[in-house]
Amino acid sequence: MSNPVGTSHSSNTHSFNTLAIHAGQAPDPLTGAVIPPIYQTSTFVQDGINVLRNGHEYSRGSNPTRGGFETQLTALEAGHAGFAFASGIAAEDALLRAVLEPGDHIVLGADGYGGTNRLINRLHGKWGITNTPVDITDLAAVAGAVQPGVTALLWVETPSNPLLGIADLAGWARIARDAGALLVVDNTFATPFLQQPITLGADVVVHSTTKYIGGHSDVLGGAVIVAERIFRGQSLAEAVGFQQFAGGAVAGPQDCFLAARGLKTLGLRMERHCSNAARIAEWLTTREEVSTVLYPGLESHPGHELAKTQSRGFGGIVSLQFAGGEATARAFAESTKLFALSVSLGGVESLVCYSSEMTHASVIGTPLAVPKNLVRLSVGVEQVEDLIADLELGLAAARRASLVAATA
Repeated sequence: MSNPVGTSHSSNTHSFNTLAIHAGQAPDPLTGAVIPPIYQTSTFVQDGINVLRNGHEYSRGSNPTRGGFETQLTALEAGHAGFAFASGIAAEDALLRAVLEPGDHIVLGADGYGGTNRLINRLHGKWGITNTPVDITDLAAVAGAVQPGVTALLWVETPSNPLLGIADLAGWARIARDAGALLVVDNTFATPFLQQPITLGADVVVHSTTKYIGGHSDVLGGAVIVAERIFRGQSLAEAVGFQQFAGGAVAGPQDCFLAARGLKTLGLRMERHCSNAARIAEWLTTREEVSTVLYPGLESHPGHELAKTQSRGFGGIVSLQFAGGEATARAFAESTKLFALSVSLGGVESLVCYSSEMTHASVIGTPLAVPKNLVRLSVGVEQVEDLIADLELGLAAARRASLVAATA
């Protein structure tokens, strides 16, 4: 059976938007079709026993549509090899299985996706994997959490979900190197358009390609992109590639086609996401109903200056906390129209999420719980004036809820 090790990418001097359109997306050599076809097949004809045509045997092992998308994303992340999976969590799970052994320890950013926390604590914890949550902005705390000879991974998401903390990726990378550990960065919020963690010292980048990479809320997927690094006597590309093949949680060709299509316009969309989010964040700072606006693009954000040095923009996510507490946050989240109440993020349409109970329910009652007065906005690419008018509806509902609470 074949044992592919992923889709590698050599250095390329083209700019981001050019790579997004052309890397791994060459016209079909058979017909000349500008858009590569979807290879909707489970198996491939062999030219002899185990003589594979262009290296393809079975779509769990490799598929041209998946390979094209993996090449495309690897190029944009300045990585060595990339692997596409059926979901973001499937990608994370495959990475953990590929590089960890029972008894290993993870230094885990405390502010991150609840599903990642659940995966590491409740699934991998059963197999002897331990972790220590840390403040991602405190490098001394990160270094202090390392257990010499035991810590195998440092895992961070920046900007973080949903508090939008900014981690010093170069600093995290130095700590990981000193510990002989790998640095894994969840780059879902920033996307490779805004930051490339591998160029800052990260060993692995993970994505939920469901989000900004797909960009249209119509596909589920995940990805792992690795640097050219040997860990425990094996290259990361070989380790993750074997896990992808042996574990089998691969992305299907239709999903890869949609993700690749979305990736081609990532730069254009992110520019609009960022500009809309910046405008909304500034506007929210003027509203008395809102006690705190969390957005790295605001000069008041504690990570603002750091974000400017490692990112070309500040992203499309804005979180806000309400002065009136939980009741006002709930009322706001349930009263907007253009901002649809939903989990997920990164699509062209705007979404609002009550994170405490929707995306981070797995950490309720723990020190990692999300504040109950917090709402997360995934700012879409609609006309920003329309979005602000919609947010006014939510703030009006928040004011009413606050009055009711005050008279109760």
